[in-house]
Amino acid sequence: MLGSLRDLLPIILVIGFFQAVVLQQPIPGFVDIIIGTLFIVLGLTFFIYGLEMGLFPIGESMANAFARKGSVFWLLIFAFCLGFGTTVAEPALIAVADEASEVAAIGGMILNTPEAMESYANGLRFTVAFSVGLAIVIGVLRILKGWSIQYMIMGGYILVVIMTALAPKEIIGIAYDSGGVTTSTITVPLVTALGVGLASSIKGRNPMTDGFGLIAFASLTPMIFVMGYGMII
Repeated sequence: MLGSLRDLLPIILVIGFFQAVVLQQPIPGFVDIIIGTLFIVLGLTFFIYGLEMGLFPIGESMANAFARKGSVFWLLIFAFCLGFGTTVAEPALIAVADEASEVAAIGGMILNTPEAMESYANGLRFTVAFSVGLAIVIGVLRILKGWSIQYMIMGGYILVVIMTALAPKEIIGIAYDSGGVTTSTITVPLVTALGVGLASSIKGRNPMTDGFGLIAFASLTPMIFVMGYGMII
């Protein structure tokens, strides 16, 4: 809990400084804010403890089990399902997709009806989830084959630049944000544990140089796919 409080302290100090020194106004609902901050500290503490107890060990143990089994097919199927499943349930992605559907409806890009907005938001979510699943598959193949991550990432961002020139301007910002919201509280721990566990289980692979990098692919591919989704829609 002290560690969580220490992590939150810079935010608390920044808000307190600007409220007291710059705005020079009392903080509205001060008691509620204090209680809410305590809940955040407790939530962060339990979340980090849960990661260390549950998600990291299960990700690494499953990677080790697939490596011992020696089935590349099932490993790639698992990698895709893991990327898709964790992303489609990502709270940040759900929030961005819902907000994007409302703005698209107001801007006349889609019909301003609940059905059209829900369809647009779901299409955005599943597009991002599919792209992350594919990204994890590519990342796992990279670990298995020993491919260089630098050239793959550079090639990916060249494709992002090309897609940016072709995609409708209304979708570009959403696409860039989609690359960020996919790598959040659910996706990152499991995917990171998968990469490190897999690299640790394969002879000739270094967990430090080969185990990391899956998150980079998971941030890159949604930008490409969402811009493609915008071009189709």
